[in-house]
Amino acid sequence: MKKNISNILRQKYRFILLTLLVTIVGPGCKKQLNVVPQDQITDVVFWKTASDFKSAADALYQGLDRFAFDDTWSDIAFNNPNTISNGTLTVSQNGTSNNNGAIWYYSYQYIRDANNIVAHGAALTDAAIKNYVAEAQFFRAYYYWKIMEIYGGAPLITTVPTVNDQAMYTPRSTQQQTADFIISDLSAAAANLPLQSNLSSPEIGRITKGAALSLLARVALYEGTWEKYRGLSDGSSYFTQAITATKAVMNSGVYALYTGSGAQSYRYNFIEAGDDSKECILDRRYARGILGQEYPYDCDGQGYNPTKKLSDMYLDTVGVPITNADSKFQGYATMTSEYQLRDPRMTMTMIIPGKKTVRVFHATVPVANYPDNPQRSPSTGYILYKYMSEDPVANNSGEMGDASLFDFDRHLIRYAEVLLIYAEATFESTGQLSDGDLNLSINLLRDRVGMPHLTNAFLAAHGMDMNTEIRRERTVELALEGFRYDDIRRWKTAEIEMPENVMGIKIKGSTWQTYPLYSTPTYQAKADANGFMITESGRTFDPAKNYLQPLPTQEINLYQTAGHTLQQNPKW
Repeated sequence: MKKNISNILRQKYRFILLTLLVTIVGPGCKKQLNVVPQDQITDVVFWKTASDFKSAADALYQGLDRFAFDDTWSDIAFNNPNTISNGTLTVSQNGTSNNNGAIWYYSYQYIRDANNIVAHGAALTDAAIKNYVAEAQFFRAYYYWKIMEIYGGAPLITTVPTVNDQAMYTPRSTQQQTADFIISDLSAAAANLPLQSNLSSPEIGRITKGAALSLLARVALYEGTWEKYRGLSDGSSYFTQAITATKAVMNSGVYALYTGSGAQSYRYNFIEAGDDSKECILDRRYARGILGQEYPYDCDGQGYNPTKKLSDMYLDTVGVPITNADSKFQGYATMTSEYQLRDPRMTMTMIIPGKKTVRVFHATVPVANYPDNPQRSPSTGYILYKYMSEDPVANNSGEMGDASLFDFDRHLIRYAEVLLIYAEATFESTGQLSDGDLNLSINLLRDRVGMPHLTNAFLAAHGMDMNTEIRRERTVELALEGFRYDDIRRWKTAEIEMPENVMGIKIKGSTWQTYPLYSTPTYQAKADANGFMITESGRTFDPAKNYLQPLPTQEINLYQTAGHTLQQNPKW
C-alpha cells in the first residue's frame, strides 16, 4: 500500500536523527572489542531506563550496509578489475586498509556495542527493555554474519572485554559453530521482537520479528548449502530451519510483493516508490536533508555494469533459456534484438540502448541512453537501469555524499528473498519442488512481471531442470543487490564461474560494430572469435584458497603479541 510521501519522510527523519546523534557506546581499539572511551557516559549513570537501552540500540543501525557495487565481486557485474573477482587479493596488512580488513574491524565494533546492551539488559523484565535487548541480539548476529560470509568461522565473543581480559584473544570457532551461534541469537531475538505490522509510525524501520526470521533463513540456507556441496553434511538440519523460518514469515500476513506501480513494479520497487512497502523487511534508510545518498550518480559515473553472463540468464517470454531449441530469442544482430521477447525483469534491470529516460543531469527532459552517453562507463556495453531514480530534484543536484538529495532506501532484506529461500531450501532438502510450493514462491515473483508459471511438467517438456531454474530465478530477481558472490561460493561453483572472462555486448557482426565508440580499433581488438567484447580476461580462482578471504594480518599479529593464536584461513 502506497503511503503518504510526506508522512514517510517525517518517519525517516525521526528515525535517522536518532541513529546519527547517538554516541553512547563506541569503538575501542586493539581487537575492536575493548574499552569504552573514558569521555563517554559511564555505566553508573546509564542503563537505567528503556530510553537508555533504546539510545544504545539506535547506534547499532549505523552499520547497516549502504549502497555499494557488491556484485562486481562476482561474474554478473563489472566496474573495474578488482582483487576479489580476478583472484589477486592479498592479505590485509592493516585492519582498515581495504574493504577486506574494514569488514572485520567495523563488525567487531558493533558486536562489542551489542554485547554491552545484552549484558546490561538480559536479566531485566521490562518489556520495552527486552525489545531493545532483542534488537541487540539481532545486530550481534547480523555483524557476525558479515564476518562469517567473508571469512568463515569467527572468534565468538559475547562479553565486553577489559584491557587485559583473555576474552579478547578468543580463538576462532568453526564456520558451523559460528552459523549455529548466529541462528541461536536470531531465534532468541525473534521471540521478543514485534511484528512489523504492530510498529507505531515513529518506529517504522526498526528491527522486527520478520527481519530476525528472514536473516535466520538466509544464514541457514547459506550454511546448509555450504556444507552439502563440500560433503561436510547433507545440510538437512539447516534447510529445515530455513523452511520453518520462511514459513513463519510467509504465514504472518505482514509481507507481500510490491505491486503499486503496475507492470513496472519490479523496477520502481528499488527507488522512491518502493520505500516502506510491504515487501520491505529490513532497509538501510535515508532521508533528504538528514542523511542522503548518491548511488544513482555513483552507478552512472563509476559504472555498475551488468555483464553478458547476467544478460544471457534472462529467459524468453515463453519461459525457456535463450539457448533452448524452443526459445524465441531474437539474437544479437542489432543493438536491441537481445532485449526482445525476454523476461521483463531484464529491461527493468538494464536499459534498452536508445531508450529515452530521465536520469542524473537529465532531470526533466528524457535523454537517449547508450553505453557511453550520457553514461561514462561503457566497459560491458550493458547499461544499468535498476536504482535509476526519476526524482527531478535529486537528479539535478550533483554529487554531495551524505548530503545528496537521493533518499530512496536500500532494501537489505525483502520479501522476494524470503520466497526464494523457501523454494531453494525445500528443493535442497527433498530433491524436488512441487507445483504447489512453486505457486507459494517463485510463481509469485513471475506473476508480478507477467512471466509464465514454472511447473514440473513445463521443465520436463523443455528439457530443463529444477535446480538450474531455482538458481536462475534467484539470480535475476536479486540481480545487482549483492547476493551473487555469496551464492556461487556456497554452491561451490565459483571455481567454474569466476575464472571465466567478463564478457560484454556483441561488437563485431552486429550493428554495434558501426557505433562510433565500438567501431574504433581499440574496441574491435577486444572482440572474441564470436564478436563479443572481452571486458576482462586472465581471471583466476583457487578453490583451495579463494572461497574465503584472509583475516587481516593486524589482527593475527595482535594475538601473537599477547601469546595467542588467531588461525589464518587456508593458503593465505
